[in-house]
Amino acid sequence: MRTIIAVLLALVCGLAQAQVSQLGAFTPNGNTIVFTANTSGNLPAPVQATGCSTGSQCQYLISNSGVNNVCVGYGTSANATANAVIPTGTPTFCTWAFANTQIIITTGPNSYFTGITASGTSVVYVQAGNGT
Repeated sequence: MRTIIAVLLALVCGLAQAQVSQLGAFTPNGNTIVFTANTSGNLPAPVQATGCSTGSQCQYLISNSGVNNVCVGYGTSANATANAVIPTGTPTFCTWAFANTQIIITTGPNSYFTGITASGTSVVYVQAGNGT
């Protein structure tokens, strides 16, 4: 019985090491952009995050340094604005960046970003890059 447990433990540890070895840290590729997310009617103009090769997917590190949750809209310039809508029963295409958190999303290269809050403002930073 001890031999079986030892073999199973060795297998589990080996699988865990294999998965960790495939992880890579986020590597910035472009300049950091910033916008101040605001309430409806005061939505900031979309800003473009560059630094990824055209034709490939890109990852973006989104850092919400404020105390308010932000519904981040992204896409082309027009899509970013249209997607920054707080859902109130109707589904919307936005990604939430909760207060004082960071998230990484994957989308097309050279995307535009903007954001909306339910109340108040929050400063949001976006950095193009890659990682796994």
